[in-house]
Amino acid sequence: MNIAIIAHDNKKADIVAFVLKRIDFFKRDDVKILSTGTTGKHMKHAGIENVECLKSGPMGGDAQIASRLVEGEIDAVLFFIDPLFSHPHEVDIHMLMRLCNVYDVPLATNYSTAKYLIKGFKYENLKK
Repeated sequence: MNIAIIAHDNKKADIVAFVLKRIDFFKRDDVKILSTGTTGKHMKHAGIENVECLKSGPMGGDAQIASRLVEGEIDAVLFFIDPLFSHPHEVDIHMLMRLCNVYDVPLATNYSTAKYLIKGFKYENLKK
């Protein structure tokens, strides 16, 4: 399972805390994390090692994740968005969110939704 993890600057601490709280899930052998550059660096600094860092969002990282999503290589996207700040790469953000809808890929844009998404993945794994 490939999970893309992205966070705006004011949400990076939140997404790192989210992953650390669920580290048993994210460190499983069948889970791979892909992340935009700065978010991935924050996760690696927190001790989360199984992260593939792409470019930062403004430098094309969102587009790289979208490309992999289109190729069927992304199973879910956790994108903690800061709705109170405008972003210079807003077009890329909307493109990624649109493609999640086009390709029916689960997308969580905040902590609460991501929590339920990961619970769902854990539940599905228990049924297997």
